[in-house]
Amino acid sequence: MQSFSIGKTAVPDREAPLLIAGPCVIENRAMAVAVAEELQSIGRELGVGFIFKGSYRKANRSSGSSFTGIGDEAALEVLREIGDTYGMPVLTDVHETRDVELAARYVDVLQIPAFLSRQTELLQAAGDTGLAVNIKKGQFMAPQDMALAAAKVAATGNRRIMLTERGSSFGYNNLVVDFRGVVKMAESGWPVIYDATHSLQLPGAGNGVSGGERQYVAPMARAAVAAGVDGLFFEVHPDPEHALSDAATQLPLQAFRPLVRQLLELYRCVQPFRST
Repeated sequence: MQSFSIGKTAVPDREAPLLIAGPCVIENRAMAVAVAEELQSIGRELGVGFIFKGSYRKANRSSGSSFTGIGDEAALEVLREIGDTYGMPVLTDVHETRDVELAARYVDVLQIPAFLSRQTELLQAAGDTGLAVNIKKGQFMAPQDMALAAAKVAATGNRRIMLTERGSSFGYNNLVVDFRGVVKMAESGWPVIYDATHSLQLPGAGNGVSGGERQYVAPMARAAVAAGVDGLFFEVHPDPEHALSDAATQLPLQAFRPLVRQLLELYRCVQPFRST
């Protein structure tokens, strides 16, 4: 398994899963800071670190009238402030090669969205930055094919790569997670993350927005840990019902701490079986 670090966080880590969490999109500074403060509090209590996640711009909304962001540099400045103030690495996604250079000035991890996981030039541009790169598995891709996406990044000399499972299209407006895919992606030699919230989306099922089944996040996250993932990805929000993106799947921030505690305990129980 390829190993590396993101700030002070080892990837992978036998003591704790890599935890990536934050709001779907930076809606405003106050909300983002509230999330960061809670993540920092959880981390101090449980002895784990977080990578703060926040999209600075949403370029793939279901409807052209949907909220896309507060302005690129304004949102990126919020991400930089969170990293500097709370001492946690920050992650954001990029959608075009021209996004990469700008975003890389502000964050520690670049994420390739699932819809773009085969875009060679985008993967190469992200790799060229030297930052850690998280590649979401396309809903249309076989898990073993993600090794080819990773190879495009690795060809730049950058081997700080993670692969993320987030479900496969199962007919219209539905996703399903086949946990065999976690094992197949791990066989490529790269750390594997499970996206516990996006994998429960119902794409386009909400009259111009994505629906979702938030109630299954906890059992699916437990299943992913049991299957052997190296980390977990969550979108969390202080008031999900009024979130400006992914309202149906973001977890309530106040309910996140007990879930993290549970998953941490399970992860440590699973470690002795990881090599079998």
